Amino acid sequence: MKKFLSILLIISVGPIFSQNIKIPVDTVVVTSHSLTIKNQLISYQATTGTQPVWNEKGEPIAALFYTYYERNKTDKKNRPLIFSFNGGPGSASVWMHIAYTGPKVLNIDEEGYPIQPYGVKDNPNSILDVADIVYINPVNTGYSRMIADKEGKLPEREKFFGINADIKYLAEWMNTFLTRINRWESPKYIIGESYGGTRVMGLANELQNRQWMYLNGVIMVSPADYKLYSTSQPIYSALNLPYFTAAAWYHKMLPSDLQNKDLLDILPEVEDYAINKLMPAIAKGGFISNDEKQAVAKKMSSYSGLTETSILRNNLDVSTSFFWKDLLRNKTGQTIGRLDSRYLGLDKTEAGDSPDFNPELTSWLHSFTPAINYYIREHLNFKTDIKYNMFGDVHPWDNRNDNTREGLRRAMAQNPYLKVLIQSGYYDGATTYFGAKYTMFQVDPSGKMKDRFTFKGYRSGHMMYLRQDDLKKANDDLREFIVTSSSNGKAAKY
Repeated sequence: MKKFLSILLIISVGPIFSQNIKIPVDTVVVTSHSLTIKNQLISYQATTGTQPVWNEKGEPIAALFYTYYERNKTDKKNRPLIFSFNGGPGSASVWMHIAYTGPKVLNIDEEGYPIQPYGVKDNPNSILDVADIVYINPVNTGYSRMIADKEGKLPEREKFFGINADIKYLAEWMNTFLTRINRWESPKYIIGESYGGTRVMGLANELQNRQWMYLNGVIMVSPADYKLYSTSQPIYSALNLPYFTAAAWYHKMLPSDLQNKDLLDILPEVEDYAINKLMPAIAKGGFISNDEKQAVAKKMSSYSGLTETSILRNNLDVSTSFFWKDLLRNKTGQTIGRLDSRYLGLDKTEAGDSPDFNPELTSWLHSFTPAINYYIREHLNFKTDIKYNMFGDVHPWDNRNDNTREGLRRAMAQNPYLKVLIQSGYYDGATTYFGAKYTMFQVDPSGKMKDRFTFKGYRSGHMMYLRQDDLKKANDDLREFIVTSSSNGKAAKY
């Protein structure tokens, strides 16, 4: 009897595991929730599921996973709608979803470090009181996947994985989504973090000129401007110095005359030095005079916490990876984080030019991965055996023909409503705050639209919202931006 039962169990279970794992192409799950924001009880509806991407023949070639939060009993015509993206490229829209703007945030401490038991809690700082939000996962991120045709062949990867391909198919998808939820009348915003900054600059132009979808605002959070990264080295290297200063100040590595000042009292003079002194010095290369080279190394040392010897050995051209390895080499022997230099790491050896790993990213994956998997299944009631890709395979990524800066400029020129907000953490060593300012400077060389740009800095890193104080401040800055970018019944004209 026992043997018979075992055979029966095997037969019963077998077919379950033999099924192919597929994401539904087009599906919706709706749940109802409530949350207190700014001492006001907010009831809202969460819609999560997948919506197709179609090819030119109208055939589904991908299913994009999304989550849409909609406050109940509001005037949709006047209520702002925000499309939210993260970056990578290849990152799921998880980071801002459950740590910044959404109704739930991670169970973390006040500085952003993981706490067990893992999970989520209410976010009393969410912007859901003033705007509805949809979090979109590009292909191969989150639960989003390519869809095979009838013969089992997947679409060409070039359809999705590149600066311009990414912008094109996402804009098409957004048009369909907006139509489905009947929100064409609403004021519309797009927000992108990290590579999402490049994405939303390009989307602003694509949405307006190919989808005829005009925006009120573009928000870039710790933007990664790939046009900057491909810029000649003297510019890129010099722009890193203010970040060096911020990280060194945090770790108390500056000379006492600077260390005793507040960070924001120091940074303006370092920004000026980076542009007007360091950039030309690096540009001179091996033909710089010895006196000038020594003077620049001395000043860089005082602004960065590195020794003059280390700076001279790098010919004034100090890479960020060397800085992360070297700043505390002679103090504690620890490394500092790339995306958030408040975090500390431990390498196998103190020797070398770059850290063994990124301590901040390991910390974030530690806390975010369990939380998002739990939250989607238990709170949003979306169930699937598909793996949630925190980072998905999107390579090779086509970086050619990056015209996203010009795309944003064009969109702003064509649309007098359109304003831009940039948010950056001072301790972000990957997409530095001064690099973000440089992008802002370069979008509109004429300066005729500079009054439509706003920059906000925070005393944290790439995901500045992980720090409790900055979570509140950054969301309040978003609220203010939404209010100031509202048309208030005024015509769109110059």
